[in-house]
Amino acid sequence: MVKLNKIYTRTGDDGTTALVSGPRRRKDDARVEAYGDVDETNSLIGAARLHLADLTGLDDLLATIQNDLFDLGADLATPETGEPLSHEPLRIVQRQVDRLEAEIDRMNGELDPLRSFVLPGGTPAAAALHVARTVCRRAERRMVELSRLDGETVSRQAIAYVNRLSDLLFVAARYANGKGRADVLWVPGKSR
Repeated sequence: MVKLNKIYTRTGDDGTTALVSGPRRRKDDARVEAYGDVDETNSLIGAARLHLADLTGLDDLLATIQNDLFDLGADLATPETGEPLSHEPLRIVQRQVDRLEAEIDRMNGELDPLRSFVLPGGTPAAAALHVARTVCRRAERRMVELSRLDGETVSRQAIAYVNRLSDLLFVAARYANGKGRADVLWVPGKSR
């Protein structure tokens, strides 16, 4: 159980932060950037949920995803070093990825097929979900970049999770747009 009695510690005043496994990293370290983008995605999903009063099922799904994103942040903040830890690290597992795929398929089955690219917008909920989607893609890019650095690892399931999540957020945005009826479609060359 996490217990936070004191919010400020002053230990980060030197521009570093502690990983779950103990070592300190610079706040602009690639690993810190990756889990920071995951945190930003989570916050944007929270903001999108404010617009989902009439879509209870979608709101419940996004609440579950927000919890998963804390799992992902813990996963990224506990790098695999080969050193023994005092606890079992929290990792994203395949079941979490599979759940996203099932939800994508379920929602997408209720949408009309796309005949054009969708512009971010429509309802406030859809617009907010599109913003969360783009930040999620940035988190994915950061995680892939991190995984390519010498001495760093990011699990296959963690990368798959954010990849599926960005897809889910796209489908969820369409779902929040009246199941696609309020989608704003791209018209190539429209303003030439």
